Amino acid sequence: MSSVTLTVNGRTVTADVDPRTLLVDFLRTNLRLTGTHVGCDTSQCGACVVHVDGRAIKSCTTLALSCAGSQVTTIEGIGTAAKLHPMQEAFREHHALQCGFCTPGMIMAGIDLVNRKGAKVDEHTIREELEGNICRCTGYHNIVRAIETGAAGMAAMKQAAE
Repeated sequence: MSSVTLTVNGRTVTADVDPRTLLVDFLRTNLRLTGTHVGCDTSQCGACVVHVDGRAIKSCTTLALSCAGSQVTTIEGIGTAAKLHPMQEAFREHHALQCGFCTPGMIMAGIDLVNRKGAKVDEHTIREELEGNICRCTGYHNIVRAIETGAAGMAAMKQAAE
């Protein structure tokens, strides 16, 4: 066993883990943060996307120990029941989900996309950036619209904070 300390959703956590423990398993099993889903275990589907030090990563192929000292944000850490994150609100507004399995990873990937590319992302860029996220239900149209709307909401939120 090895000890790992990281900050998850603003809270510092320390745990003893097997060195082979994947970040997704650490989040789900040790911390009971089950919004991060396990879909493929091979970095193909994107259901496990979280942010580590502000960048989207696929937690199903990332060792928990490699994140020691990092800031990790999961879907549970971006909004509250009283006030959804603009990207969450956009997914709700556009009904950009059906079964919901891919939704947390799509939202986290969408936030990362806007953080990297800015609020003026076009449909082509969104579709290209989502190539690593699979949805088996929606056909992506509503997801793309939601990310466009979420990007505008994130820009408005940023502007209001300034």
